[in-house]
Amino acid sequence: MKQNYFEFGTVGSPMTTPKSPGGSIGAIKQTATLGLTTLELGWVHSVRVKESTCERINVTAKENNITLSVHAPYFINLNAKKEEWPKSRKRLMDAAHYGHLAGATDIIFHPGSYFGAPPKEVLPLVIERLNGCIEELRHASNLVTLRPETMGKSAMLGSLEDTLALSKNIPGVSPCIDIAHLHARNGDGTINTYKEFEDIIKSIGNVLGEKELTNLHIHISGIEYGPKGERKHLTFEEGDLNYIDFLQVLSDYHCSGRLLCESPIMEDDALLIKKVWQQIQNS
Repeated sequence: MKQNYFEFGTVGSPMTTPKSPGGSIGAIKQTATLGLTTLELGWVHSVRVKESTCERINVTAKENNITLSVHAPYFINLNAKKEEWPKSRKRLMDAAHYGHLAGATDIIFHPGSYFGAPPKEVLPLVIERLNGCIEELRHASNLVTLRPETMGKSAMLGSLEDTLALSKNIPGVSPCIDIAHLHARNGDGTINTYKEFEDIIKSIGNVLGEKELTNLHIHISGIEYGPKGERKHLTFEEGDLNYIDFLQVLSDYHCSGRLLCESPIMEDDALLIKKVWQQIQNS
């Protein structure tokens, strides 16, 4: 039987990271101590890191066998007005530049807002802008993957279809599948059954190719939502996300990649899904 392999970790520093050394260095070491193997550095407010610090992060991650990604600042909008786009672009490019120096392979970001326009009217500009970012990165020999995240509110750019369209049209772009966001996005509790999870995985394979299923980057947690979508992240126990069936679908379709937990008790829930995953693999 073909075995699936996922790395497990947290989005941002584990809650139990000691104050000393603290920061990204401490988070990497604590991730390893916990028995987790991947970490998404949370540079979500701004990218304020020196190149020398990036080098230390890179070395520490390699020493501890921890793979890294970066969550870029929240204030990025691929659909920003013309005069506002340069600032958004710089935030994304800074995350990609310094993330690459730190040893991160993937840069996760929130793609922005429709501003009330239909997705089909927004996507051409968004594709053009994101493609320009990739071209500049490759010219600089930066091979990071840019990953637009699926978003938890229907007013936000970032449906599954949006992220697949960006990924299909731009080499070097792949989706970050936040399964809690997709569950919350419609505001009605859908995207929570084996069949609905299966449809997501099939869509990724059909649009981007089966190989994409061996390098998934997934955010997972419980989530509170209302009619307009996401309200806040929850623990798995507090939320209603059917994460066991989701993991079962990943196993049944021989998926691999990284599963990163975003719940309020990040490392506890990351270790929980690692345990459940191992049980599924051994069943």
